[in-house]
Amino acid sequence: MKKYIKVDEWKIIEEGFDPNNHKVSESLFSLGNGHMGQRANFEETYTGETLQGSYMAGVYYPDKTRVGWWKIGYPEYFAKVINSTHWIGLRLLFDGEELDLARVHVKHFTRILNMREGYLERNFIAQFSDGREIEVSAIRFLSIVRPEIGVISYSIKPLNFSGNLTLFLFLDGDVKNQDANYDEKFWDESKRTIVRTKQFLP
Repeated sequence: MKKYIKVDEWKIIEEGFDPNNHKVSESLFSLGNGHMGQRANFEETYTGETLQGSYMAGVYYPDKTRVGWWKIGYPEYFAKVINSTHWIGLRLLFDGEELDLARVHVKHFTRILNMREGYLERNFIAQFSDGREIEVSAIRFLSIVRPEIGVISYSIKPLNFSGNLTLFLFLDGDVKNQDANYDEKFWDESKRTIVRTKQFLP
């Protein structure tokens, strides 16, 4: 694999967006606080190749091995960390056209994992097929003080147009592990609640 990551004393830095590196970057730029972990998935819709991952410490599943053969010492089960609620989701539509980095021209892309201060930062300019451009800056962190809290700051700036923005923020509890041997679903929704600007999916 071609080296594409810049490293300094306290930061991992990616400059330029290459979809071929995206799943690797999702791993390298992951966040965790000892209570939960989050792969560096994009907040906005991304229809390219990705591996969604939100995980809770200590929550796992004994996934029954699926092989056509057996040998002595081969485990009957693997302990799989279970994918949890997708809590970073948002959809952005500009005059009805959705922002999707797999479908726009991406310029000035940077992704930085600041390990001294414990946050992930991402900046880019997206150019739609008709020439409209938007500038996006996103910062994400998982709290150490309140380990059940994850925070996202997401700013959008149209650079050369004005129009209508439609924004959807969501929690998605209908998740599963891509590598589950029998396509199991691990979560049952008990209730859902929205209180002002807060969403809960216990």
